[in-house]
Amino acid sequence: MVALFSITLDKKDLGILQAFKAYFGGGSILKDGKSTFKFRIESLELIIKKIVPHFDKHPLITKKLGDYLLFRAVVELMKDKEHLTMQGLHKIASIKASINLGLSDELKAAFPVLNPVARPLVETPKVFSEQ
Repeated sequence: MVALFSITLDKKDLGILQAFKAYFGGGSILKDGKSTFKFRIESLELIIKKIVPHFDKHPLITKKLGDYLLFRAVVELMKDKEHLTMQGLHKIASIKASINLGLSDELKAAFPVLNPVARPLVETPKVFSEQ
């Protein structure tokens, strides 16, 4: 099992992904589709030392914050080596079921009886416009 942090953007924003790679001090940038690129970090150590502190200090202000909070919970489980036990894997799968697109068909088959964790409630700030 590997922790994976990724951001996918249109090719016109490739410079942003390159800036992420430089800022976080690692990761890779891969072509991901016809007109998109993906920045990925698969190092648990780099995620713990760079990604988590950054997003804890500068939280997302969209509903993606809920995904991040769940991702961080998985990172903590992995940091504590809970992913090495069946009980820990079950916890991680329950969290993964609530992130982004949920579980892949392969994971659904591996964990047929699973209760997804509740997604954190995230309120997005209201944008005020002058009238």
